[in-house]
Order: sequence, then structure tokens, then C-alpha cells
Amino acid sequence: MDTRPRVIYLPDTMTNWPWPRAMNPHFEVVKAEVDASFHEFKALSAESQEAFDKCDSARLAALGYPNAPREHLRIACEFINVLIIVDEYTDVGNAAVAEAMVGIVIDALHNPHKTRPEGECILGEIVRQFWARAIQTTSLPFQRHFIYSYTAYLRAVVVEALDRDEAHCRSISDYIKLRRDTCATKPAIAIYEMGMDLPDEVFYHPAIVELVECIAELMLIDNDMISYNREQATGDENHNLITTVMVEIGLDRSGAMAWAARYHAEVEKRFTDGLAKVPSWGPSTDVLVKEYLDGMATWARANHSWSYETQRYLGTKGPEIRRTGLVPLLPKVNRKAASAAAGVNVTDLSMMDVTADPCDV
Repeated sequence: MDTRPRVIYLPDTMTNWPWPRAMNPHFEVVKAEVDASFHEFKALSAESQEAFDKCDSARLAALGYPNAPREHLRIACEFINVLIIVDEYTDVGNAAVAEAMVGIVIDALHNPHKTRPEGECILGEIVRQFWARAIQTTSLPFQRHFIYSYTAYLRAVVVEALDRDEAHCRSISDYIKLRRDTCATKPAIAIYEMGMDLPDEVFYHPAIVELVECIAELMLIDNDMISYNREQATGDENHNLITTVMVEIGLDRSGAMAWAARYHAEVEKRFTDGLAKVPSWGPSTDVLVKEYLDGMATWARANHSWSYETQRYLGTKGPEIRRTGLVPLLPKVNRKAASAAAGVNVTDLSMMDVTADPCDV
């Protein structure tokens, strides 16, 4: 009997991406501030908070917004915390529960100065404080564009929950359409606008929208490839590109990973070709557009780098796995029982396999 562990080969998709990894110099100081502030919410049990901290969400913000001033980096860090905690809370319940939570978050976003109701889910207060801080130092166009993008993300989260309730696996094209929103790339890109007055005619221009869609696809491909092992172990793999490709095309895991890597290369080309189609809006606006486009391209690099540096997906083995591309396949676990008991998605896989050591909040 062959007792060798089964292994997934994880291709390196970003070898030829021109935008390099960069880190915001305010990272360490802002991380300490934001982590301390988030702990005060007591949104998680001690065990879940420890797993949440391993995600190192501030690192993603510092990689994604390397040129942001200190206050804007703090807002970006709080936004990443909001993304992760909302994702973990809505991952546990059914579509009705997710929709109720999304309603609370949207209300808090539109009413940042309103006291939240007694006994309400903590997500309301977390989002209220985040947005109350954000609107103090950010432009009005940013605020409009962020609410538009983040609301689209939240609505998509409810659709994902409905798919989960029905154990529904979408076609590749339908999945990618939904995942462009559930991967949260669009509100993350809007964060680059905090210090600029980007006109609506730029934000909604078809050439710009297509470039944003490309970055969203690059992010969803990378995220789904890297998180697939964790998700197949916890039974969450239906909302994952690798599973969708396996089902629709009939490929095994290795074949689906190779398919995703090829598609990633196609999207990279679509993005670089699309840059040449961006029109001019005049010198003063064009400077903002260049900064915005460089920012979204940096986000693709940041997401990929962070995925190997955080313990969220690959535990402490991220750098080794990035070097070898080899990920030992994790056995199945009953995530739902632990998550339901805690009220959030808390399963920590780090102790299951010392050669893989992935972490799930």
C-alpha cells in the first residue's frame, strides 16, 4: 500500500508580472495600532482570535498600498479586517443569516454616526467605526465609489451563501462572473482613491472597468488556486475555480491547476493590452489615472505575495511551498461543527499536517 501523501502542484502564476512586491514603511506601527483596536471588539473567541491574527491582514494592506500615508494605511488595514471578519461570519450561516448580516453592514456604512442597536451582531459596530474614520480624511468620489463597489461585494456574498445552501456548483463562466465580486477586488481597488478626486467618467469608463475586471480575475484565480487545499478539506470547495474546472471540463486537480495558470496568463495579457486603450482626460486627470492603474496592478502582486506570507492558507510553510510548488493534500475535516459552535468560521487546520500547516479562521 502506497502511504506517501498525495500532493498538489501549485504553479507560480506571477513570474512575468511587471509590478514588483513593495511594503509600506508604516506597516509595523500601523499594524500594532489596528490589531489592538480590533481586539477591543471581542468579535471572536480567544482561539478564533489567535487564528485570525495569523492571517496578518495588515500585511496585505501594507503590500497592497505601499505608498499610502500613515492614516490612509490605517484605513486600509481596517478595511482588510472588515473584509475578513464579514467573510468569516457570513460563511457559517445560511443565505437568510448572511443576508441579515449584510443588511446590518450596509446600514452601518450608510449611517456611520448612528449608535448601533443593543444586542446587534458586532459586524455593525466594526463597520461603523471603520467608515466613520474613513470619511474624515478621504475624498467624496472615493466614498461614492467605495460604497458602490463594496455593496456589490456584499450582495454577491449572499448569492454565494445561497449557492452553498443548495450545494450548487456553477459553470466556469457563471462562477467567474460571481467571483469577480466575491473576491472583493473592486472595493480594494477603490481604496487607492482615498486621496484623489477620480471623476465618475473615469471610474465608470468601459476601458477602466475592463482593467478592474482583469485584476479581479487575476486575484480570484490566485486565491482559488492557493486556497483550494484548505477549502477541499473543509468542504467549501464548490465556490472555487479549481472545482468548477474539474467538474465542467473533467480534469483532475493537476489538470485544473494547469488550466487556471494558462487562463491567468491570458488575463495578464488582456490587462497589459487594455492599458493601451485607456483614453486621455487631460494632463491633471491623467496623472490620477496612472496612479490608479498602477495601484490596481500592484494589488494583484500584493494579493499573490501575501497569500504565501500569511498563515491563512498555507500555515508556516508558505515560503517553502512557493519555492517548490508542492502542497500536501489535507484530509477532510468537519469544519461546520466547530464553526457553528463558535458562530464564525474558526477551524484551524494548522495541527492536522505538519508538512502543510494551513490556517483557517
